[in-house]
Amino acid sequence: MKQPYLAAMHKQMNKKLKAHISRQKKKHAKWKTAPMSSDTLIQNGILTVAVLSTATVLALPFFFLGNNTASVAIIYILAVVFIARYTEGYIPGIISSFIGVICVNYVFTYPYMKIDFTLDGYPVTFFGMIMISSIISTMTSHLKVQNRIINEREKLLMEAEKETMRANLLRAISHDLRTPLTGIIGTSSTYIENQETLSEKEKMALVQNIYDDSNWLLNMVENLLTITRIRANADPIHKTSELLEEVVSEAVQRFRKRLPNAQVKVRIPDDFIMLPMDATLIEQVLINLLENAYYHGSSDQPIQLNISVEEDFACFEIMDFGPGIPPDKLPVIFDGSPSTPNQSGDSRKGMGIGLTICKTIITAHGGEIQARNHKSGAAFLFRLPLETTADYENDGLSENDL
Repeated sequence: MKQPYLAAMHKQMNKKLKAHISRQKKKHAKWKTAPMSSDTLIQNGILTVAVLSTATVLALPFFFLGNNTASVAIIYILAVVFIARYTEGYIPGIISSFIGVICVNYVFTYPYMKIDFTLDGYPVTFFGMIMISSIISTMTSHLKVQNRIINEREKLLMEAEKETMRANLLRAISHDLRTPLTGIIGTSSTYIENQETLSEKEKMALVQNIYDDSNWLLNMVENLLTITRIRANADPIHKTSELLEEVVSEAVQRFRKRLPNAQVKVRIPDDFIMLPMDATLIEQVLINLLENAYYHGSSDQPIQLNISVEEDFACFEIMDFGPGIPPDKLPVIFDGSPSTPNQSGDSRKGMGIGLTICKTIITAHGGEIQARNHKSGAAFLFRLPLETTADYENDGLSENDL
């Protein structure tokens, strides 16, 4: 079930979308009746004259070589379509339809250089031509307006999605920052008020808690800076060719420094694999996912980090052996919503921001990321495109305990 504030936000966005569509329809109706500016009229006139002149020049060879009036008529109909597409309003297309009919009759129909609709078959032919040209012109102009409305609607939907993501991220920030800060304040207050009665071991435990929470906050601040930098596009992703084994090894070592008691088993191909990436950002993704598996897996079994090569992608899978992810959370787990800690988990360690960071970084690298449950826990998978399309063998995998 959606949170009440999310339901209210979606309702508000739907109202905005309906109001925007209504404004676009009114704008369209007003646009059809409102007079055009002089600049628009001049541009329409110049384009209409230029296209009809070009059509006449193109029609001359067809007429003199084949004496085929039907081919000439088709050229003028195409000119009408072009004019309707690249001018404003319906009038230029309709006027060009009449001009095209007059040109075909006056220049390319016997008696030449005379307007004559009295010959057998000509009235029906030219009436059909002007009807076809006018209908095509009207339809083209109408489709152009419809495309404009559809584009505006898509922009509004994208803005609505961004607003939802922003709201989720703000919730995640408030959740993930508030709980460690509360812990730091409570622990430091306990230390200050009871320092004379506390033993050295108790003091060390309190200081260690403050140290752990401070490092967690520092990591989250780094994540926030990363997502801000990428989304603002102020500092675009700079990819260099990196050796996969070195990047994974560095990420696991940094993870083990933060959490010395964590166990990780890495399964990686023996092949020499190069990947275009920002190594620091990909290491951050791996660390975030490993920390997520450690805190929310709540299992004595080692975390599994499996890496393989499939077609033109390097595939990463981080598996834990805990209670898994609630099914209703799977579709929105990367949207910035703070995770609900399980009973055995660490309630201070929300991953709302961390998972959003992972998705942002992987998407910026042209990859994909997803979450799923397996029979013994949860798994996060992401793929990164390889540097070349060379085929790699997935045989000969080695399992190492880094």
